[in-house]
Amino acid sequence: MGIKDAFDNIVSTVSNAAETAIANVKDAASEATHHAAAQAEQTKRDVAGDALTPGEHIESVATQVKEETLAQVDAAKQEIRSNI
Repeated sequence: MGIKDAFDNIVSTVSNAAETAIANVKDAASEATHHAAAQAEQTKRDVAGDALTPGEHIESVATQVKEETLAQVDAAKQEIRSNI
C-alpha cells in the first residue's frame, strides 16, 4: 500500500465517521421530536379528559402510538449504525 492509498483510506474513514455522526444527530433530533409529540398527545388527553369525544380520544391514542413508533425507529437506526 502506497502513501496515496493510505491517505485515501484515512480520508474515507474520516468521511464515513462524519457521515455517521451527522446521521446520528439527525435521528436523535427526530427521535426527540417524536417523543415530544407523543407526550403532547398524552397531555392533551389528560387535560381534555371527558371533553374529548370517543373518536377524538381514539385519534389521539393512535397519534401517540404512531409518534412513539417513529421515535423507536429513529433510535433503532442509531443503534444499527453503531453496530456496523
